[in-house]
Amino acid sequence: MKNNLIIVFGLLLAITGVQAAENQTDSLPNINDDPRTLRWAGCGITKKAFMKELAAEYEKIYGVRFILEGGGATKGIRRVKDRSVNIGGACRPKIAGAAEERFVRMTPVAWDALVVMVHKDNPASNISLKQVKDLYEGKITNWKELGGNDAPIELLVRKGKISGVGSTLRQLVWGNPDQEFTGSAEYPSSGPLEKAIEENPNAIGISGISSARKRDVKLLALEGKTPDYENIKSGHYLLYRPLYVTYMMRDNPHLKEIKRFISFALSKKGREIIRAQGVVPYLDAIALTSKQKEQRETVRQLQEQRATKGAATGAP
Repeated sequence: MKNNLIIVFGLLLAITGVQAAENQTDSLPNINDDPRTLRWAGCGITKKAFMKELAAEYEKIYGVRFILEGGGATKGIRRVKDRSVNIGGACRPKIAGAAEERFVRMTPVAWDALVVMVHKDNPASNISLKQVKDLYEGKITNWKELGGNDAPIELLVRKGKISGVGSTLRQLVWGNPDQEFTGSAEYPSSGPLEKAIEENPNAIGISGISSARKRDVKLLALEGKTPDYENIKSGHYLLYRPLYVTYMMRDNPHLKEIKRFISFALSKKGREIIRAQGVVPYLDAIALTSKQKEQRETVRQLQEQRATKGAATGAP
C-alpha cells in the first residue's frame, strides 16, 4: 500500500508540479502557432484504447482540439522528442541509451495486454507461454500442434524489434530485446497485421487487446486465462503492460495544456471514459506496477515447467 501511494503521488507530481528541466538544445519546429490545438502521434493501440474518446471529450469541455496521427509507439516517443508533435502515445517504455528518446516524459494512463489472435473460424482456443515461445522460434509450424487443423501456420510479426508489441513481447517472454522471430510475413504496424489475420484462416499474430478486441478475430486464452477486463486488472492474465502519454518539459509552450489533459485522463471522468472502451485505467490497477517483477518471474517459471513436462512426456 505504501509503495502504491508513492506511485500515485509521483504521477500527480509529474503532471502538476513544476519540475526541473534537463539541459538540452532541441530546436522547435513551428507546431505551436495555435494554442488551442494539440498535435498527437503514437501507436494505434493507444489511440484505440483511449486517446480518440478522451480527446473528443476534452475538446467539448475545454475547447482544445487534438489532431491524431498514428505511426507506432516509436513515433509516439521520437516525434515528441524532435518537436514535430506536441504530445504522443506509446505502448512501450523508452529504450535505455537511445538519444532519439532522451528527455521524453512518459505518464502511464491505462493498462493493455498482449493477445494472441487467430482467424475467427480457427478451432484453436488456448496457448501456453512455452508454445508462444516455440511458435516465434520456428519450432511449431503446424496448426495440429496448437489444437487446430492440419495446416501450416503463417506467423505474422511486426517489423523491427522496437515496436510496442515487438519489444514488450521480447522482454516479457524471452527477457531479450534482441530476440529474433521466425515469421512468415512482417508488418509495419499493428493495424495491417490485425486485418491480415481477419482474412487468413491459417494466420496467427500478437497485438494489443485494446486494438485487437475491435477486430473480427478470435483471441486465444493464455495459460487458460482469457484476456478480459478482470483478468488484466488483477494480473491473472500475464502479458500486461502500461500505455503512456508522452511529452517534453523544456521550452514547451503547450506544457500547461498537456498537463491539464493528463490530469483529465487520470481523473474520475477520464477513467470512466477509458473503462467504457473496455480498457483498464492505470490508477484502477496501480498494484500491477509493483507486480511487474513478479510477472516476469511467473512467466519464466511457467516456461520452465512446460519445458520440463514436455521433456518428460514428449508433449509440447
